[in-house]
Amino acid sequence: MHDLAFIVAGFLVGAVIGLTGVGGGSLMTPILIFVFGVKPYLAVGTDLLFAAFTKLGGTVRLARARLVDWRMVAHLSAGSIPAALVTLLVLRHNGPANAATQHLMTSALGVALLLTAAATLYKAIRGTSARPRAPGVSDTQVARPRHWSLPLVFGAVIGTLVTLTSVGAGAIGVTVLMLLYPLLPLPRIVAADIAYAVPLTLVAGLGHASLGSVDWSLLAKLLAGSLPGIWIGSRLMQHTPERVVRSLLSMLLAYAGLKLIAL
Repeated sequence: MHDLAFIVAGFLVGAVIGLTGVGGGSLMTPILIFVFGVKPYLAVGTDLLFAAFTKLGGTVRLARARLVDWRMVAHLSAGSIPAALVTLLVLRHNGPANAATQHLMTSALGVALLLTAAATLYKAIRGTSARPRAPGVSDTQVARPRHWSLPLVFGAVIGTLVTLTSVGAGAIGVTVLMLLYPLLPLPRIVAADIAYAVPLTLVAGLGHASLGSVDWSLLAKLLAGSLPGIWIGSRLMQHTPERVVRSLLSMLLAYAGLKLIAL
C-alpha cells in the first residue's frame, strides 16, 4: 500500500509541476516529511535526484526550442556548484543524520518554503506574460545582468540552500533572476532557471547519495508517478486558472514552512 501511495504522491507533484512550473522540491520534501514520516536528510537527498530527473526532460525540451541561454546557465553554475560542494563537505563532517544537522535542515527548509510561497504569490499576482523588449536593445544587452558578480553570488546562495533543503531553484530562482536580468524575456529566464538546476541538483543529489542520504527504492516510485503526472499537468495548463492554483499553492507552502520552523 505504501508503494502505491508514493507513486500517487509522485503523480500529484508531477501534475502540479506541469501546471505551474513550481519546483518539485518545495512540494515533495514536505510531503515526504509530514505525510510519510521520512527523515529530513533522506527526504532532501532523495528529492534532489528526483528534481534532477524531472527537470532534465524540461531542459531538453527548452533547449530544442532554443530558449536556454547557456552563458547565463554557466555563470549561475559557477556560483552554485562550488557552493553545493562546500555544503556537502560540511554535511559530511557533521553527519547528515546528526540531530543538529537535521534541525538546521528543517529550519532552512521552512525559510525556503516561506520564500517560495512569497515568490509564487508574486508571480500569481504579476502574471507570467513575456516582457516586451524595448526598441533598440540588442541580444547582448538583454542577456546582461545588473552586475557581472550578481549571478555568481546568487548562484552560491541558491547552491547552498538547495543542497541543504532541495528547495530554492524554482519559484525563488525565477523571481530573483527577473530582478538580476530586467531586460530578459520571462520564457528565457524560466528556461535558464530550469537548465542550471539540473547540474546543481545532480551534483548535490549524488553528494547526498555518497553520504547515504538517498533512498533509491523511494526515488524509483516517485519518478514512476511524476513523469506521467508532468505530462498530464502540462497539457491541462491551458484549461486551469493558473493564478488561482498558484495562490492556493503559495498558502500551502507558507503553512508547511511555518510548521517546519516550529519543529
